[in-house]
This record gives sequence, C-alpha cells and structure tokens, in this order.
Amino acid sequence: MSKKFEEFSNAQAIRDRVCSVAYTLDDKQPVICTYIGDQPLHYMDEEIIEEEELFDISELGMLAHEIKILKDEIEKFDLLEDALQSTVKSVQDFSENAQSINMDYFLTDKEQKQRLEQINNILAESRLASAYLNIAEKHNIKITMSRQVENAFYDRSSGAILINPDMDINDQIILISKELRRHWQHRQGVLINPMTFQPENAILINRAQQADLTISVIRIAWELQLAGIRDVWERVENSSMADLSRAYAREAFIDFRTVNNGVASAAVFESWFLSERCREQDKNIIQAMLSDYNGYVFENDISSEKITVELIAALGSMPFGKNYLSKHAHVIMDDPIFTEVRDRSNANFLWFIKFERSFKETEQHLQLESDLSTRDIRHDLLNRKDQDQNYDSQQSADIIKLFEYLPKDKGDKGESRTACGNGADIIDIKLWSGKS
Repeated sequence: MSKKFEEFSNAQAIRDRVCSVAYTLDDKQPVICTYIGDQPLHYMDEEIIEEEELFDISELGMLAHEIKILKDEIEKFDLLEDALQSTVKSVQDFSENAQSINMDYFLTDKEQKQRLEQINNILAESRLASAYLNIAEKHNIKITMSRQVENAFYDRSSGAILINPDMDINDQIILISKELRRHWQHRQGVLINPMTFQPENAILINRAQQADLTISVIRIAWELQLAGIRDVWERVENSSMADLSRAYAREAFIDFRTVNNGVASAAVFESWFLSERCREQDKNIIQAMLSDYNGYVFENDISSEKITVELIAALGSMPFGKNYLSKHAHVIMDDPIFTEVRDRSNANFLWFIKFERSFKETEQHLQLESDLSTRDIRHDLLNRKDQDQNYDSQQSADIIKLFEYLPKDKGDKGESRTACGNGADIIDIKLWSGKS
C-alpha cells in the first residue's frame, strides 16, 4: 500500500513540477549556476516583427540639409567661445606687460653696480674669463651698464665694454664673455677690419673672427659648469649655439685634455663653418663691401694672402694653453669648407665686387702707361719771346696743305685760284675740273 502511494506521489510531483531550463557548454557546466528560467525558449517559432520606417526616404535630403545647418552653427559657437577666451587671455597678458613697463622694473644705479659685481664674481669662476678680466683691467677697460646699446659693445676709443642692464643675467654673462674675447683680439692685433683685405680673403677673415668669439663663449660656459654654475651652460644649450655646445661637450667628455690643447675648440670651429652661419655673415660683409669697397689696403694678392694666413694663425691664441688654429691655418686657406661661398646670391654679389674692382684697377693702370689727355701747346709757346706776335695764330693746330701751289700759266683758268695765307689753297672745283 505504501509503495503504491509513493508512486502516486511521485507521479503527482512530476505533473506539478515546473520545467526549468539550464545550459551547458560542451557538456560541461562552466559556472556554479546555469539556470535560465522555468519556460522553454523556442527561438525557431519566434516571429520577427518588422519595424515600421519612421522617416520617408524623400525626407532624408531635407534632414541632411538641416543637420548641416546645425553643425555649422555649433562650429560658429565654438569659434566664438575660443575668441572670447583668447580676448580674455590677451587682456591679461597686456595687463602683465603694462605692469612691467613701470620704472620700478628697471635697475637703479645701485642695483646695476650690484649686478656688475655679481657678474664679475661669476666670471671669476672660469679660468679663461678670469684671464680676460685681468687683461682688461691691465689696459684700463671698464665694464659698465648702458641703455645706449641694444646688447653689448666693445668701444675701443673710450676703452669700455657697454652692456644693456635690462637683460637676464645669463645673457649678460654670455655677451660680456664675447666682448672680452673681442678685446683680446684687439690686444693681439687680429681685430682688423676684413674690408682691408681682398674680397675672398675678407670673407674668410670675417667668418674666422665670428667663429672665434663663439668658441670663447662656449668654453667659458663649460668652465662655469665645471665650477658648479650650470645656468650659463643651460642657456647656451637652449640657444642657437646648441649644436656647437654639443660638439664641444663631446670632445671634452672623451678627453678633458682637449679643453687646453685646443682640440675641442677646433671641433667647434669646424662645426661653425659647416652650419648656416656662414651665409648670414657673408651677407653682412658683402653688404658692407657694396656700400664702400674702394678702401682696400692690400692691393697685392700675394701679400694679402700671406697676411691672411698669419692673422688666422694668431686668431687662435689663448691666454693659456695651445693655439687651436696655428697648425690648421694653411688648411683653412685651401679647404673649400672654410673658403667657399655656398649661397648663390652671396656668390653673385661677391663676383660683381671682384669684377668691379679689377675693372677699376685695369683702367687706372692704362691711364698711367699712356698719356690719353690732349696737351695744350700754349704753355710751350708762351715761353718763347719770338712767338709772341703769332700767339693768336698758334692757338689752333696747323692746317695741312692738301695741294702744292702750282705756278700760274698764261691763259690758265687756274688764275682764278687764290691763296689763303697759312692755310690750304682754296680751289674752285668747277675751274679745276675744266681744261688744263
């Protein structure tokens, strides 16, 4: 009885049991619970109801036009917002710059003296700059602040180095280093105006002088970095001299002895000529030649070339250490890297200057060899007393007789021919062409 009751109970439970749906992946249960629901899912019997089209195809063109209009308006609003922000920023920048124009911004006389003392103390940490300062002090060269110069200037006549006070201190140190080197060139006799040389030699000398000034600045900045003052070197690395500073640092890192033996300076010298700095310097010196290129001193090409070699050799001298250009002077004179004018416009103007100069020299030479002027014979005749009476007749050149005077024959129609003093016989062409 109990067994039948259990079977009935199980059948009733099966009928009352709700169907549950679960899933498996490759006959495995990847998670703890895979229960989906109590209703079977019949995907194959599902009916797909097509959605009704919300817009008509004919209306798409109109909607695209309206969308384009909305897009243009949004872009205009964005531009207006950027313009408003830019205007606000411009007003703020103007206010900040206006505040900097106040007189309190400029250094007073006391502050200028303190700045000069600070600069001298910094330069004293460099061995090369310290040597330059000692030479300048020996020749009574004073470093003064002056707003009459834009940056810095070495005034040879007054014996002063002028520096603009309204500059960053690192820029002032760099400019003073350059002018101290220029004073050194002056005392060594190599600060010669390139205009006094032949045009091609003037190009080379001007380049060498400018390159030497840059080398001095880089070396002083390097020595200050070794002394713990890194601001000047960082300013050089972030300036237009960055490529030259890297060339110097590369040689100095490999061997520290290259600083004193001139190898590092020679590397910077070569890098300077390989850059585009030659073009700018050539343009400046050629413009000066075009304005006044008649004042050359050395007219002999051989002497000019010899002096150029000696000047370049002396240009590399240092207060201490080796001369970095003495053994390269002849190579510099012959190597196209140092002498060639690579810019086409500069080369054309240089050719014009050389042609004009040679033309004038040839013209002067011809004038000296041959007497092209007409000599007035009056000066010789006035010294003769026996020619005083005939002075008027001797002012002009003698008239040459074209025909010899023929004797008059009786009945000859040449009798109508008349003689005219010292001049040629006047002949009646009609009678002369008749019967003889």
